[in-house]
Amino acid sequence: MRESIHNTANGKIHFWLSESISSNRLTLVFLPGLTADHRLFERQTAQFENRYNVLVWDAPGHAASWPFALTFSLMDEARWLEEILRAQGIEYPVLVGQSMGGYVGQAYCELYPDRIKGFVSIDSAPLQRSYTTGPEIWLLKRMEPLYRIIPWKLLLRWGTAGVAATEYGRRLMSDMMRTYDGHQERYASLAGHGYRMLAEAMEANLGYRIPCPALLICGEKDRAGSCVRYNRAWHQTAGIPLAWIPHAGHNANTDAPEAVNGLLERFAAGLQGPKPLTSHPGSPCR
Repeated sequence: MRESIHNTANGKIHFWLSESISSNRLTLVFLPGLTADHRLFERQTAQFENRYNVLVWDAPGHAASWPFALTFSLMDEARWLEEILRAQGIEYPVLVGQSMGGYVGQAYCELYPDRIKGFVSIDSAPLQRSYTTGPEIWLLKRMEPLYRIIPWKLLLRWGTAGVAATEYGRRLMSDMMRTYDGHQERYASLAGHGYRMLAEAMEANLGYRIPCPALLICGEKDRAGSCVRYNRAWHQTAGIPLAWIPHAGHNANTDAPEAVNGLLERFAAGLQGPKPLTSHPGSPCR
């Protein structure tokens, strides 16, 4: 994988992609969650980089994609992603988003419904306003002060144990969080901004329809917010297939990489060939 940089008015976005991009191969785009970085998908990029076009980024403001002005929206993030894909000659990407990365993927679906070939959500949730309560949105807008006052060592412990159920998953999350050692204010600002832009995207009350084949993946031990409840409701309302990952937490792709990679492999195999002309039969949401 080679590292590259995309310039924006807010700062530089660092991303990694296959050494050579082939128009004859499917493209998997991995989108990490809030405060995580491209390393979150290291078990996936290693598995797929030699068989598919693969791209993964440090999201704006995260890890190497810093300094970055935290004045952007979720839609801005989706637009920058599209600029990167266009610049690399990538057509009809398959977006694989974990947690916040799944929300970025849904924003991309809203803006570019004719561009996306497939969508996979890993421990994420629907962006539609109807799924989220008023108190939940109120709380999302007020998370930053909590991240500022909680002692960093305690935040580090909660942040790793709360998202992963395995030693590898927790160690990896700890390594990613330690990017911000000595810079808790930056970490708090990054997390607070992410939650606020998520709340604002929900309040926009857009359709956020998934216009392509889709798959929901969720760890059975996911304790991050109401992710399990959201995924059950998303599956029941939208009819999108839902795969539960035993013994996995919020970062299911790090807790059970073999299981998640197997699901991604089967999903990708079903997308080979021209871009489907019709949506996933159950994808339109209320």
